[in-house]
Amino acid sequence: MKVKVSVNGYGTIGKRVADAIAKQDDMVLVGVSKTKPDYGAYLAVSKGHDLYVPKEKTGIFEEAGVPITGTVEEMVEKSDIVIDALPGKKGIEMKPLYEKYNVKQVFQGGEKPVVADASFSTLCNYEETLGLNSVRVVSCNTTGLLRLICTLKRSFGVRKVRATLVRRGADPREVKKGPINAILLNPPTLPSHHGGDVKTVVKDLDIMTSAVAVPTTLMHVHSVLVELEERVSKDAVLNALEEAPRIILLNTNKLGVKSTAEIIEIARDLRHRNDIPELVVVEDSITVSGKELMLFQAVHQESIVVPENVDAVRALFKLADTWTETVGRTDKNLGLTYKFY
Repeated sequence: MKVKVSVNGYGTIGKRVADAIAKQDDMVLVGVSKTKPDYGAYLAVSKGHDLYVPKEKTGIFEEAGVPITGTVEEMVEKSDIVIDALPGKKGIEMKPLYEKYNVKQVFQGGEKPVVADASFSTLCNYEETLGLNSVRVVSCNTTGLLRLICTLKRSFGVRKVRATLVRRGADPREVKKGPINAILLNPPTLPSHHGGDVKTVVKDLDIMTSAVAVPTTLMHVHSVLVELEERVSKDAVLNALEEAPRIILLNTNKLGVKSTAEIIEIARDLRHRNDIPELVVVEDSITVSGKELMLFQAVHQESIVVPENVDAVRALFKLADTWTETVGRTDKNLGLTYKFY
């Protein structure tokens, strides 16, 4: 039997997660939800997704001529699990409805950790979440940091992490956000919350982060300093990252790429929606001195958490016993290659 999955929210993350669920051979997409009869609603219907709306909004969809299958509550009732992709802080409001119908839940990083039984990152704690009732897939920035940290931890051990995050000001479609002409201290107090979010998954990690937001919509960039448990060579680090799943090693000199704009341009030519679900580690930036490692990495905030959402469903229903098994199945179905060329 395939697990019946619904996606509550069809925005930047929700539409991508819905597409990903539809490609899995052990899951079936029950439907998606919208609150407004806008372009996203028409997109969902054009893709053949069953569309569900809040009960009080059925009238405006009927007036707009957008066909709906039923209400959000009816969608939840038909499901084994709901992936909540609503705007941040809305998931906690919906939790009583999910619990009413005894469905499992996957929340996003915009929610507080208390919304779920555990925070989730596939490469770090997949096995620890098997059979739980709910998980929170951590944010795009936290997912990027954890993919790197847990890869290094398995190979060399990690003693300490210090990272500065240069965050995009808004997603491409978010016209009401900024900054427009500023570097925003995000937040001005230190450390930023991102390190604490990492510790909801890797609880004993010594990590501190800072963050600024800048006027771009394309990607986040992290400058990361890691103190490892042992002395390593650059070649050893390169080998570990090259062998790891969901990481792209980007050689900027070889490709003539030195900016996020150029990384996205490559993805525009090669990827659907110019999505990059992998973490992009800048190969040229990797510098090793004894036990210390420095590098730059880039995070495509619109798509990096999509594979983790699929894995989270497998974890809660024990559809795969190990993180390597679920990664293999998810990424094969999504066509991830961990490279551009």
